[in-house]
Amino acid sequence: MTMIVHRSITTPIRPSLGWFETWQGTDKGLIRCWELGRERALKSPDIAERCQAGELPVLGWKGGVDRQLKKLEKYGALNYLAQWQGLRGEDLLIDPSQEYTLTCSRTGMVVTFTPDRAKYLNQAIETDDESVSTQGRFASGISGQPLFV
Repeated sequence: MTMIVHRSITTPIRPSLGWFETWQGTDKGLIRCWELGRERALKSPDIAERCQAGELPVLGWKGGVDRQLKKLEKYGALNYLAQWQGLRGEDLLIDPSQEYTLTCSRTGMVVTFTPDRAKYLNQAIETDDESVSTQGRFASGISGQPLFV
C-alpha cells in the first residue's frame, strides 16, 4: 500500500520535531522539506518567483539546474520536489513510490524526481566545457575511494 504525502498550504508549519521524527517518520522528511520551502519563500521571494515561473533553481537537494548540460535529462530527489512545491505556495502532494518529471522553464533541462537514490547520487557530472573534468568522481564530488582502509 502506497502512502501519498499530502499537506494543505493552509496547514500551519509544525513546531520543531526531533531528527528521528522528521527524517525517519512515515513521510521520510518530505513534509519538513515542504515547510522549509514555505519558509524560504518568505525570506527569498525572488527564488519563490522563479519557482512559480517553472524554473528549477539550485536548492539544498539534488534536482536543481543552473545551466543547460549536454545531456538534457537528469535525476533529482523527491525532497527537492517537496521544497519546490513549498516555494511555489502549493499543497504538498507526493507519492513517495512514484517518479515525477518536470522541465525547467529557463534551461529546458528535464529532471525526473525519483525515490531511487542511486539514480541521482551516481549520475556523472556533464558540462558544456570540454576542459572541465570530473576525473571519475560521482556527481556529489565524492570519489569512489573508501574513506577507511
